[in-house]
Formats: sequence, structure tokens, C-alpha cells
Amino acid sequence: MVWVWIALALIVLVLLAGFVLAAFSLRIRRQTLDEARAWQAAHYDISWYDAIEKTSYTVKSWDGYALHAQLLRNPAGGSRYILISHGYTDNRFGSLKYARMYLELGFHVIIYDLRGHGENAPTFCTYSVRESRDLDALIRDCRSRWPDLQVLGLHGESLGGATSVAVLKYRPQIDFVVADCGFSEIMSVMRRGLQAMHLPGWLVYAASFCAKLRYGFSYSQMRPIDSLAGNRIPILFLHGQEDDFILPLHSQRMQQATSGFCELHLIPGAGHAASVLTAPEDYRRYVEEFLHRIGVL
Repeated sequence: MVWVWIALALIVLVLLAGFVLAAFSLRIRRQTLDEARAWQAAHYDISWYDAIEKTSYTVKSWDGYALHAQLLRNPAGGSRYILISHGYTDNRFGSLKYARMYLELGFHVIIYDLRGHGENAPTFCTYSVRESRDLDALIRDCRSRWPDLQVLGLHGESLGGATSVAVLKYRPQIDFVVADCGFSEIMSVMRRGLQAMHLPGWLVYAASFCAKLRYGFSYSQMRPIDSLAGNRIPILFLHGQEDDFILPLHSQRMQQATSGFCELHLIPGAGHAASVLTAPEDYRRYVEEFLHRIGVL
């Protein structure tokens, strides 16, 4: 009888740990717009942003959730558009590190706040599940909102990169994807996080189970790589070679999984989400050459 009570107590402890870990991992510790803008200004030039013509608007997603977006209109005009998705805890100002490159390449740039980030209503993160449906709604909105649009591409960083891959399951009407340091699936990232905190990696399964019970989504659903079977949209994968948060292996696996044209470049010396700041000239060259190869430029 004692062993039964001990077993029950252990199960309760594991479940309690699972609920705590699920809440911790899915909670968005988001930055304000002012905080994000200040970080960008301290790390690279964003002085051009205030002078450019901008249009702010909101898009209703698949469930009525409002997404705040902003068009940065290219002063040279043109019919090419790029939709940039930022990383976890960041907001649309985090996309400015890529925006100027695309403006110089002749694109209009659309930046937005991912679900639960920036000016959007607070909510939890599902690591590409709901976020990819939001991105699909934004893509559809772009096609209807901007009648001059002829080319539409996606660029994403980290969570945004994973979301830009995950949206491919909906077969969106886009021309290319640039995915920077995205994860192929979140389970292994969570496991490494637990191990870094000196907790047993197997707790990830308890956390995933509890996330499903509390939020309706398990970690096993958060797998952008599953969207690549049968994909024909060209993809450029970029990843910092020194990224020890989301390992380069994630981009390598996605490169192998896609059925369409793709390229992968690892950026020496770059950590997580730092490739464009570590090697800006190489980064732009990879993007520009990729766009030429697929006939967009």
C-alpha cells in the first residue's frame, strides 16, 4: 500500500512540474514597441525608418484575432512585396534588421506583430501552430489589399522562420521563403532547455502532455518540418553556425525534407538570430543571389 501512495505522489509531482513547465514555455515575455525599437537602434542604423512612407493596419485572422501590421512603402515603387515575421518575445521592430535590405532590393516591406506580441492582445505561444494560420491570413490579405502585387515572399527569424515554413502546409500563394534560424520541431529545443537548467530531459513529455490539457496544444504538434512534404516553394535556409539555442541541425533537416528548390548557408561566428548582424554583406549576398536564381530579381 505504501508503494501505491509513493507512486501516486510521484505522478502528482511530475504533473505539477509539467503544468509549471508548460506555463513557463508557452508564456510570452514580450517586449514593448519602445523597448524593441531601442534595442534595434543600439545595434544598427534604423534612422531611415522614420522618413519612409508607412501604412499601419490590422488584419483579422482565422479566429477573429487582430494582428497589427505595417507596410513600409518602397519610394521607388514596384510590385514586389516581402512579409517579415519576427522572433519569440520580439515585435515588428525586430524585423527592421532585414527590412532595409529588401527595400534596397526593390521590395515593399510588410512587418507585423506575431500573435501575443507587440500591440496584439496577450495570449500564449504555440510555436508555429496558430502563428502559421495567422501568417496564412496575412498572405491572403496582402493579395487582396495590394492590387499591384505580383511577387510575394516571406522572411522569418527564429519563431518567425519556423512559422514561415509551417505556413507552407496551407499551400499559400507565395513565391519564396527565407527562413533564418527556425526550428524544425520544438520538442528537442524544449528538451535542451530543460537540460540546460539541470532538469531531466524526459520532463519534456510531461510538459507536452500538460500543455495539451491546459492550452489545447502539445509540443508534438509544433513541427514545421511536417509542412515540407510535397512543398514546391523555393526556400533559402540561413543559420548561425554558432547557434547553441536552435542548432543548425534544424535547418539542415528542413533542407533535406523539402521537395522544392532550396539552399542552406551557415554563417560562421553567428549565434542565434545574429547572422545578419555578424555578416551583413554575406547575408545580403546569399539573399540576393537566391532571389536571382529563382527569377524574382
